[in-house]
Parts: sequence; structure tokens; C-alpha cells
Amino acid sequence: MIEELRPRAIVEELDKYIVGQAEAKRTVAIALRNRYRRAKLPPELRDEIIPKNILMIGPTGVGKTEIARRLAKLVNAPLVKVEATKFTEVGYVGRDVDAMIRDLVETAIRMVKAERMAQVQAKAAELAEEKLLDLLAPLPERSRGGVNPLGLLFGVKEEVRPEEENYSARLSEAKARRLRLKEQLAAGELEDQLVEVEVEDNTPPMLEIFSGAGVEEMGINLQEVLGNIFPKRRKRRRVTVENARRILTQEEAQKLIDMDEVIATAIERAEQSGIVFIDEIDKIAGREGGVGPDVSREGVQRDILPIIEGCTVMTKYGPVKTDHILFIAAGAFHVAKPSDLIPELQGRFPLRVELKPLTEEDFRRILTQPENALIKQYTALLETEGIKVKFSDDAIEEIAKTATLVNEQTENIGARRLHTILEKVLEDISFTAGENGPEEVVIDARYVRRQLENIVKNRDLSRYIL
Repeated sequence: MIEELRPRAIVEELDKYIVGQAEAKRTVAIALRNRYRRAKLPPELRDEIIPKNILMIGPTGVGKTEIARRLAKLVNAPLVKVEATKFTEVGYVGRDVDAMIRDLVETAIRMVKAERMAQVQAKAAELAEEKLLDLLAPLPERSRGGVNPLGLLFGVKEEVRPEEENYSARLSEAKARRLRLKEQLAAGELEDQLVEVEVEDNTPPMLEIFSGAGVEEMGINLQEVLGNIFPKRRKRRRVTVENARRILTQEEAQKLIDMDEVIATAIERAEQSGIVFIDEIDKIAGREGGVGPDVSREGVQRDILPIIEGCTVMTKYGPVKTDHILFIAAGAFHVAKPSDLIPELQGRFPLRVELKPLTEEDFRRILTQPENALIKQYTALLETEGIKVKFSDDAIEEIAKTATLVNEQTENIGARRLHTILEKVLEDISFTAGENGPEEVVIDARYVRRQLENIVKNRDLSRYIL
């Protein structure tokens, strides 16, 4: 699919979910396409080309995170989002910033494992069906009588046991029963019948508290070490045939995939197409000559720097190189400026793009146009209760106007403001939904004003509610 995704096509895909921000979309689309172009080059040149990391500048709620998330989903690339402020917490002071790469590898492994399990799903389903038949109609076991050595010594003739004589008959009867049950299972007639299955006990051991990030840095995973010494515990569960089939299919799929191959593929995918989104990077931008907290912020920047520049991070799955991982940093930069970052870090984000604050027209489009438009989400939710909600055009305009007004008068939280306003508008309908049976509700501008008038008028109150 990536072959067909030229920059224009990538922007068109992003347009389905994100309103506006054309410049940011173009920048990330080109960065993504450059990855495909790099993959087509000979190895000696390919290793020399590093990704052009992106710094997104713009207020909260304008689509920075959503652009990165949709971009990764578009090309099935592993993505991890971290808050830069996490590494300034008390006791951290920039320590363990390579946790973002370990998280990226874990994400890649989950993705590759899910893909491999989907490929063997048909085979796993067949094996699970056989296991179900073994639970519902087990085949009779041949009796193990054995030969008496004293009898052989003294020439005593062994008697043939009666159960051995009719073993063939019992086996034929069991096979006929299994055949009938197989037909019933295929027809879905036994879905609610209870069966007892044995499953792996995944309860974490008490010693898990010792297997923290610091231990992992040394290449030791205590859980795995202890898991190899002690056998995995299993427990019996009584479940319906429907749930048993799902559990057994999952177990059989796990057995069919090669985890070593999964890990190797995942590490390669993380290294070559992984995306790390570092949010709130402006919060670690310290001003020159600063003391106190600014010093620790600069320390975090210096710890993040080698990862972005390109280094090898040790994980429990093996070494991971960060040279070709795409880093996208984002921040509002209300107080600090990009130039407040240390020069070395600034140089590692050569592409800078400014995202524009959302306008009233943007809010109107966000409510109705995207594939996951908010109006579509709320109407679908209420329709599950039999309530058909219709928003008139003037209602949508009123909501967009109110969102713009509240953002101007209080904190500007971008499109997130629409969630709070829509919740207040639909509060009464959501509270009584389903009590009076199916009904149709039309929401117009007057209804919106009535629901919001007290809050919008009272500015002090709107700071807490909207």
C-alpha cells in the first residue's frame, strides 16, 4: 500500500480525519514518502540517509497528536507517544529516557504478533475445533493391562480383559458421536453449553517488583529467568463453548507462530519505520542562565539528544538502533521559544511547522466533515437507545460560535472545547435516553442557547465548566 501513497494521497487520507493544517500535513507526508524512497536505495547509500525530524509548533487541541497517530496508522508503523515532562519528575532528572525506545519495540512486537496470528487464524481455528471435540467427546483410552512377569515365569496364561474386547466398539461409537457433535458445532447449536478448559495462569509473580527498568538496562529480565526455572502454571476454567473456542484458538495461534521471527521482524520495523512522538517539548526548554528547575530541564534535553542523534538502546529483546527512527516533537511554545532548546537538539529537528489556531469555520467543519466527526459520534451513541438526534445547520453554527467565544475568553484548548460544549448541550437528552422509548429529537440554535446561556453569561463559572 505504501507504494501507492504519494504525498498528495497521504494528505487526502489525513484530510478525512483532520481539519485544516495543510502545511503540517504536507510536511509529514513528504517525510513519510522519503522513508519509502530511502528503502529503494542500495544499502550503502540507504544507511547514510537519516530521517528529517519534525518540530510542530501550535496551541493544544489543533491536531498535532492526531496527525502523528493517523500517519502511523496509515502505513502500519509502530508509534509511541511520550510526554517530555515525564522525565522532569522528582527522582527522574532525565534518567531512563530510553524507555521510549523500549516502549516502541513492545508496540512493534504487539503489531507483528497480531499480524502473524491473523495469518494462522484458519489453521488455529481447525485445531481449536479438534480440542473442543476432545473436551465434549473424548476418545476412549486403551486399557494398559501390562504383562505379569511372574505369570510368564510360571507359565500362567493371562486372561484377556473384557474391556479390551469391546474397545473397537467403544471407539467406533465415540467417533460417531464426535461426528454428530462436529456438525452441531458447525451449526452453532452448542454455543451455550459449558465445558471445562485448562488455560495458562497469567497472574504476575510477586517478584515482578524487582524486574524494573533499571534491571532491564542490564539485559536481565527476572520474570523470564524465573519462568524458565519454574513451569508455567495452568488453571481450569468452566466456560461456554463460544468462549472456549476463542480461548483455544488464541492458544493454538500462539503455538503456530515463531516468536523469535516475530521479535526480529518487530525490531527491524521499529528501527526502520518507527515513529516517536514527543509531546510538550516546550516544557523542557530552559532559558539561558536559569537556575533550579531549568537546570534539570536542560539535563533532560541532553539525555534525549543521543537517542534522537542515533544510538543503540539495549532492550530485553536485544539492541535497537535509533538512527532511522522518525522523531516528531510538539509543543505550544507559549512561554518558551524553539530557540530556548539547546542548540544540538534544535539541529536535530530541521523541519519546523506551525499549526494554526482553529477558527469558527474550522469548528463547524470538525463537527460535520471528518470520518469521525463529533456529530456522527454523538448521534450514533444516542441511536443505541432509540433516540434519533438531528442537528440543524443553525445549531451547528451556534455550537461553533460558542466554542470560539469560550476559547477566546478563557483558555484556548482548541477542538477539545467542542467535546465539553456538546456534552452540556446533550446532557438532558443523554440523562433520560431510553426512558420514554424511541423518539426523534431536533436540536436547533434556540435549544443550544437555552442549554448554554447561564454558563456562557457567567464567565467565572464557564472557566470551570467549559
